[in-house]
Amino acid sequence: MPAPHVRALSAADRRWAAQLLRQRWGSPRIVTRGQVHQADRLPGFVAELDGRPAGLLTYHLGERECEVVSLDSLRERMGVATALLNAVRDMARNAGCRRLWLITTNDNVSALRFYQKRGWRLVALHRDAVTAARRLKPEIPQAGRDGIPLRDELELELLL
Repeated sequence: MPAPHVRALSAADRRWAAQLLRQRWGSPRIVTRGQVHQADRLPGFVAELDGRPAGLLTYHLGERECEVVSLDSLRERMGVATALLNAVRDMARNAGCRRLWLITTNDNVSALRFYQKRGWRLVALHRDAVTAARRLKPEIPQAGRDGIPLRDELELELLL
């Protein structure tokens, strides 16, 4: 199978991105560390396989760091998410960032495995952060994968 082709998210992709974010995240609004991101308006990358969208990554670029706000692979185990992470890593390095970081939730054991296998480090547990985030985004469910109560945010980073 050929490697995914990754390109910058374009204006023509915005409707598709908003639809994907609603489907996967309940809304294009994503809350991390108490900040609401309108992810469908953020810069990002699209991965394609066979000329069709296979994944989306959105990010927020700061002065010395870059936050991965959302990462969605529509074709699991095909290198889509890894290709998207490589693209944002390269962009962040070129922008002078020293760290790439992201938030996942306490139920997302598969994400913890995925990121750590790619060199990311677990650097913080933000207790009850998801509980607090529901005040900003009430559509966050009470339970996540495997019925695990959604309560905490886990912060991972990759030093550049």
